[in-house]
Amino acid sequence: METIKIKYFSDEIRRLTYTAGKSDWIDLRAAKEIELKKGEYALIPLGVAMELPKGYEAHVIPRSSTYKNFGILQTNSCGLIDESYCGDNDQWFFPALAVRDTVIHVNDRICQFRIMEHQPAVVFEETETLSGEDRGGFGSTGRC
Repeated sequence: METIKIKYFSDEIRRLTYTAGKSDWIDLRAAKEIELKKGEYALIPLGVAMELPKGYEAHVIPRSSTYKNFGILQTNSCGLIDESYCGDNDQWFFPALAVRDTVIHVNDRICQFRIMEHQPAVVFEETETLSGEDRGGFGSTGRC
């Protein structure tokens, strides 16, 4: 089990917990009340900074209910925080674009993260043919 040092920027937000067996993702909460009008952008503070273990990174994405509950989109689609972002002032933020007027309150769960090992070194080998089944060349569903 890895140990991750965490610094909280607010006494108001609930402390992070990891529930083994429930999900690999850990919820993050808004650390400040934010009011947004439709079309406005804001960096929503998440109230934490972490010192990730060497060779690891955090992937930050919205929760499945974030759009429905708050009408916001994460503008960078998926946030990536590597272990070099580990200083005392390196608070994590959620870059949000409002698609409707909304209010995000302190402790609202707006996103989630998981810790991943860095991708291993790879070498690309050019070939004329691949050995897998041809699925039609359009994502996981095959032909349109």
